Amino acid sequence: MQTSAATTRLGIATTLGLLLAACATPPSPPAAPAQLSAATGASLRQCEALAGQFRHAQTVIDSAAPAPAGALQLAGQPVAAHCLVKGRMQPRKGSDGRDYAIGFEMRLPQTWNGRFYYQGNGGLDGSVRPAEGALGGGPLTGALVQGFAVISSDAGHTGAQTPYFGLEPQARLDYGYQAVAQLTPMAKALIASAYGKAPDRSYIGGCSNGGRHAMVAASRLGAEYDGYLIGAPGYRLPNAALAQLWGAQRWAPLATPGATVKHPLNPNANIPDLASALSPAERQTVARAILGRCDALDGLSDGQVQATQACQAAFDVVRDVPTCSGARDGSCLTPAQKSTLAQVQAGGKTASGRTIYSAFPHDIGIAGANWATWKFVNAVALDPLSVGTVFTAPPAAPVNFASADIDALLPAISATTETYRESGLSLMSPPGHEQPDNLLPLRARGAKMVLYHGVSDAIFSAEDTRQWLERVNRSQGGRASDFARYFPVPGMNHCSGGPATDQFDLLTPLVKWVEQGVPPQAVTASARGAGNAGGTNPELPADWSASRTRPLCAYPTVAHYNGSGPIESASSFTCR
Repeated sequence: MQTSAATTRLGIATTLGLLLAACATPPSPPAAPAQLSAATGASLRQCEALAGQFRHAQTVIDSAAPAPAGALQLAGQPVAAHCLVKGRMQPRKGSDGRDYAIGFEMRLPQTWNGRFYYQGNGGLDGSVRPAEGALGGGPLTGALVQGFAVISSDAGHTGAQTPYFGLEPQARLDYGYQAVAQLTPMAKALIASAYGKAPDRSYIGGCSNGGRHAMVAASRLGAEYDGYLIGAPGYRLPNAALAQLWGAQRWAPLATPGATVKHPLNPNANIPDLASALSPAERQTVARAILGRCDALDGLSDGQVQATQACQAAFDVVRDVPTCSGARDGSCLTPAQKSTLAQVQAGGKTASGRTIYSAFPHDIGIAGANWATWKFVNAVALDPLSVGTVFTAPPAAPVNFASADIDALLPAISATTETYRESGLSLMSPPGHEQPDNLLPLRARGAKMVLYHGVSDAIFSAEDTRQWLERVNRSQGGRASDFARYFPVPGMNHCSGGPATDQFDLLTPLVKWVEQGVPPQAVTASARGAGNAGGTNPELPADWSASRTRPLCAYPTVAHYNGSGPIESASSFTCR
């Protein structure tokens, strides 16, 4: 029987993990974590006066002004009255002659719940997004709506400097982790000035690069935060970007010769139309084949695959997707398409056989538009920028995806020079992520981590997150579940979208776990059909209820149908 590279690799990884766990002497289970007390709220004492009165090293407050109730909305909900503070930290002249600073805004609720939330933003940062406390997934709620004081930042550079900030050594470090380290104590001091007390509990969260910021903070700033909400963490972002380039090189020969699409960042430029190598209809065919093998593994054929790990063993691209006997018509894949898809899903290897990145799980979200955007557009337009200017040492100009030497670039992301003393991998990744023993003190003092990841994320692999959690579990003697829990989101693409129930709130359960000791096991997620306040998801299948709900289950449990009850309701499923 033939097996795809991705299936083989996922299976090997799981088998090796089990063998290592069986053969090696596991560490002794750590002591039970401490229980942290609940936060208590306060009322805002001052707003406008903060601009003239607040003092903190290397900090400039540019403005502080009241924002009335309803001036900002999130998922259709008016945000309560708050104080909007804008400022900068560490203003300086860079080695490239440009002006740099860590720009930020803070929103301080009039009625505060006693908690601080650091909002990690995505991509290459470079802009101060509204400090609403975004939580990932389809918008449902946010930390600001829930009464947190929230900070957002540009991570030390502006859009005008993106991505060339990677050539400036300090800006590169700020983007990696130092901006969070600088902003955190300042934000807590600003809160104390505004309310007359420091925050009782502090949380950090985000999705994509924001999830990476949160995961890095767990390793580098373990004493600063009590709860970490980590979505689709690109904690090996340089590897993921290289895998994108590698995949684009393999899709290019299958694309329509000469066909182009507009560059997403430059409307005056075009890029090759790699999406023609695997059309939307062909991706739907792959999704149907995955459903045929995996849909019923959770006890119900409902157009969703809940049993992700079981599906990797059950599905094979080469065997299960129809093979074209004639011209491509969307109902089949050619042998070359199957081979390429299997290779890309496996995460890629250099010509010398070195693994580039984690494998990607097979899942129905391959039909999602966001999946194609990351594989076929961003792999050509964005990843060459970040690899060439931010993730390699010494950085240089953006690479050309078609001619990029992956064998040379893979060691370059781990390289250092006299000027760039931290490698791209070091400045982006949490220290010790290969053997995360450094999280034990965090666990001991009662901090908690909640992670989530779209199973059909096309840029950062949900399998990479799952394997990280397995390493944490081994380092904690098999007791990671009383410190960290991971919620895969079937069908979801990168942070949201895809054929998925992608609207959920994981911050509320995280707070309850940190402050009341109640661990999350099943969290209800909803589809975003017509009329949804957080925005409609256009990729919901026509035969789903517009308000379908499903439980997100803490790994390794899976949502199984109970055998009776309405199939559109989460109440008919149990995590087991």
